[in-house]
This record gives sequence, C-alpha cells and structure tokens, in this order.
Amino acid sequence: MKPIRLILIPEPGNQPAPYLVVEDGMVRERGLLSLDAAERPEPMRTVAVAPGADVMIRWLDLPAGGPMQQRAAALWMLKDSLAAPADRLALALGPMPTRGEPRLVAVVSLSLLQAWTDYLDALGVRADVIVPDVLTVPEPVDGDQLNAVVFGSATALRGAGFAASVQADLVDLVAGPRRVVAIGDEAAVERALVAAALAPSVNLLADPGRTGAAAVRRGWARAAALAGLLAVSPLVLIAAAAARDESNARRDAGRARAEIVRAAPDLAAAADPVEALRRRVRAAPPPGGVVAATAALYAAVESVEGAELDLLIVDPEAGMKASITHGDYQDIGVIAGSLQAHGLQLTETGTLDDQGRIVSDITIGAAR
Repeated sequence: MKPIRLILIPEPGNQPAPYLVVEDGMVRERGLLSLDAAERPEPMRTVAVAPGADVMIRWLDLPAGGPMQQRAAALWMLKDSLAAPADRLALALGPMPTRGEPRLVAVVSLSLLQAWTDYLDALGVRADVIVPDVLTVPEPVDGDQLNAVVFGSATALRGAGFAASVQADLVDLVAGPRRVVAIGDEAAVERALVAAALAPSVNLLADPGRTGAAAVRRGWARAAALAGLLAVSPLVLIAAAAARDESNARRDAGRARAEIVRAAPDLAAAADPVEALRRRVRAAPPPGGVVAATAALYAAVESVEGAELDLLIVDPEAGMKASITHGDYQDIGVIAGSLQAHGLQLTETGTLDDQGRIVSDITIGAAR
C-alpha cells in the first residue's frame, strides 16, 4: 500500500502541524510541518484532520438518488439548522449506508474550508481528504455511551449516530444521560487517527459545490430538479425573496417541461416529463454501440495508474453502469476526459472510501 500522510490542522493558523506517515497500516514517520520550512514535503496522498467544532454533522434519512440529489435533499432537511446561504456551504456525504439506515452528512462553511486549504498550501501540501477530528473518534458499541477525545481546546464526542465537538464545560450538558468515556491514551488516539487516514468516513473536499458549480447556487428550480422536490428554498431567505424565487422556479420548470414535451411528444403524458427524459437519456445506447463504449472505458481506466474496473453492467432499461476502484479523487476526472474524447459522458453516482482506496460508481452515456 502506498504511504499516506495524516496532518492535524491546529486551531491557530500560525502554528506548525503534527503529522504521521502511515504505510502498510503502521506509522512510518512522525513529526511537525512548519510554515517556514525550506523544503516542500514529499508528495503523497494526504488526509487532513480539521477542527470539528465548526462542522455540522448529522445522520439523515435521505431519499434514493445520486449524490447531487441527496446533497440537495440534505440541505433542504437542514435548512432550519444552518445560518448561511447554500452557496456559502460545502456539504459532504458519508459512505452509502445499508438500506434503511441514515446517511452521514457533514456541512462546513466554504470560507473555513478555504482557510484550511490555504493553510495546507502554506505547509507545501495538497490534501486529498479533509475530515473533521470528531469523525476520527471510534464509535462506541454501547448506544448509551459517548467516546471523548480532546483536540486542542475542544472535546470531540462520538456516539451511535452522533458526533460533535464542544467546549469542555459543555460536555455534560451535551451528553445528557449518556455515559462519557474519555480516550486519553496517546497510542489509542493514534490508532484511531491511522484508521481514519486509511478509511476516512467523509471528505469535506468532495462537494462539487465548492468549485462554484453546485446546483444549490442556481436557485430553487435547479435544486428542486436535483432533490426531486417541488421547491427547495435557500437556507436564509426573507419572505419577499422566497416568493420571488418560488415564482421564478415555477416559471423555469414550466419552460423546461414544455421544451421536453416539444422534443419528445410521447413523454407528454408522463407524470414527470423531466425525470422521464433523464431516464431515457441515461438508458440510451452510447455512440458507436456498447462494444465501442466498453473499449473506450477500458482504455480510459488503463491510462490511470492503479485504477481497476471492478464491474460493468449494460442494461436496456438502466443503461451502461460501471464500478471503478482508484487511488485519487481526481482520477475520475481523468477518466471522464478520456471518454469525452470518444463522445461519451461519465456521470459519477456514488463514491466510497475503502481501506485507502476509492470506489466510484458511474454511468456512461452520450456526451451532451
């Protein structure tokens, strides 16, 4: 297994950062990264552990759908708990849960996420993953227990379906009737950090919205389409603005429906022509046929070092789907670019961290 660097981002932004280098599940190196170091650290996969006090973490019962739909649905569910507009937030999803179980959701301010990224840049490293410190704390088996680890001035609390970083004097208030078990042994904390580096439960960098292209930034109509809702309001909105945006959303939705019906009259009777057209496009044969698309996919995967094609399914109803295991979150972008050159479009429908590797589920269709 390739080495992984784990960095603990300190609360004060002018302090050096403790780090570990993990290889084959063992700590190979320990030290501090300084802001004024003369040499840049060795390039390798990097997992940064950020202060969790400013990260909202919830487990939500999300509707079925792709990552974008579930992100939009999560923002809708959390709208009363967040005090910032959606376009100032990054929302990341945890691994796909067992059917019927809630899904881990983490939300952080984009400005804070950018500050952490800038700090890491100053150290001379680029993070592949940023995970809040509270999600490195082991989850207890006992549902009436909270495990606690002190990071800086905050105490990270982890329980069944619960995670929060609080000040020390608030621990008893937050814990309520649950028993708090402090993990103070440095070796135990280090083992938990190593486990998080190998299989981070969430990646705050994974939200496409932080690039400025998120659907939630484009108003109610786009968010409604993604979440499968009639209307999804921004998180902070006065009544007058809400009425205006709702009117715009209805107008845009009506235009989209009319355009789809014009292009595909047979969909006019569908309850939701937009979704019906999406299903048709997803299931449409790729240009050149399945054989040509499969060859292009194999070539694209082979062009990325360490990437492997785990599963390929061609279904007349669901279209062409695949599962790829790879080592870096940017790999899917490289594979998508290769497919684009063949007139194909890759759509990522799910990601999962698996022991330091990434498993991405994708669909392949004609480029639009």
